[in-house]
Amino acid sequence: MGLTSLQSEEQAPSMDHSPDWVEFACGGGAAFINIMITFPLHKVIFRQQVFGISGNRAFGQIRKEGFQQLYRGVLPPLLQKTCSVSLMFGLYDQYSRILRSNCSFLSQSSVLHTAAILSGTTEAILVPFERVQTILQDQRRASRFNNTLHAFMSLKSYGIREYYRGLTAILLRNGPSNAVFFSLRGKVSNVLPEAKTNAGNITRDFVSGAVTGAFISTVWFPVNVVKSRMQSKIGGKFRSFVYTFKKIYNERNCQLRKMFLGVHLNYSRALISWGIINASYEILKKNFFSK
Repeated sequence: MGLTSLQSEEQAPSMDHSPDWVEFACGGGAAFINIMITFPLHKVIFRQQVFGISGNRAFGQIRKEGFQQLYRGVLPPLLQKTCSVSLMFGLYDQYSRILRSNCSFLSQSSVLHTAAILSGTTEAILVPFERVQTILQDQRRASRFNNTLHAFMSLKSYGIREYYRGLTAILLRNGPSNAVFFSLRGKVSNVLPEAKTNAGNITRDFVSGAVTGAFISTVWFPVNVVKSRMQSKIGGKFRSFVYTFKKIYNERNCQLRKMFLGVHLNYSRALISWGIINASYEILKKNFFSK
């Protein structure tokens, strides 16, 4: 994020800012750019999470499947992430306005964290997209579903609840991680050298987003492992987050470090992804939506 906007990042957004839709548009645009660049790496990480295999083996599977399958399943994350990041920035801004207008007794820090948690929780309405993304990336079902729409329609026979399998894990991830993101990225930016050029500002935005995103994705990595396992199942009994965590933990010989299989690639992807998102968000806002 740029220097000016980040100097007060620990504070809730100012009441004097751009129209309501700008934060939504910039967040969505930034996410779209990011997904198209990083989707192949995400597929490798997903297979490590679900099957507990090495990065080389997961990469080998994807390479064997060929380029025509490389972006199989990209539509759900493209829709989900574009909408999710749009809501993340847009609703954070909206909730901050509401809280500042109606809860003047709250400190700036309380406004920031509350708005971030509320925006993350609201993002959970997009669980069906993440759900379909998960099953499309599972090579065991490569021949079962023709495309995204087919996968969506196939889940319909299991009832609406099937679309929200893994909801608990997503709620545990979204709200708290949003709070950390909006409070930490300003602190990261403030310790970086002051930017004096446009290129310097872009670099600063990229680094602050990259470091913050990589930290968050690493801390919450085991939650995503459980989420992926929960969502890779179709039909049958709904298992709790705790049950699934214990099952995976036992399968991996009760070694906590094995709950982090794939974390190195995930960390690398998050560095790139959140660097792109943060920098793209600021570029879009400054060049297309500035007053």
